[in-house]
Amino acid sequence: QVQLVESGGGLVQPGGSLRLSCATSGSIWSLNVVGWYRQAAGKERELVATITSGGGFLNYADSVKGRFTISRDIAKNTWSLKMNSLKPEDTAVYYCIAKQLSTTYWGKGTLVTVSS
Repeated sequence: QVQLVESGGGLVQPGGSLRLSCATSGSIWSLNVVGWYRQAAGKERELVATITSGGGFLNYADSVKGRFTISRDIAKNTWSLKMNSLKPEDTAVYYCIAKQLSTTYWGKGTLVTVSS
């Protein structure tokens, strides 16, 4: 089992920045893909950004390209999402995820609210 814990959410004004982090514990090995999803109220959960083992391949949702940056510290088994130029439509619960072989693990989520 892999446990994931998000941190860094909160309230920010439009145009502001936040940095989310994901910490891991448990049976951590071969986390081939890690990243972030989000779910806004009344909407389906959607991919935000993912990064492969070694950081060789990054994938971003079109809505966040150029504004969000995902990074990973393989040695520490942590990863982060730097979010710039935040918009009200970025308001959502953000979940970190990790894929280990055919299993996907999810954190419990952290709320990001973009509002003036």
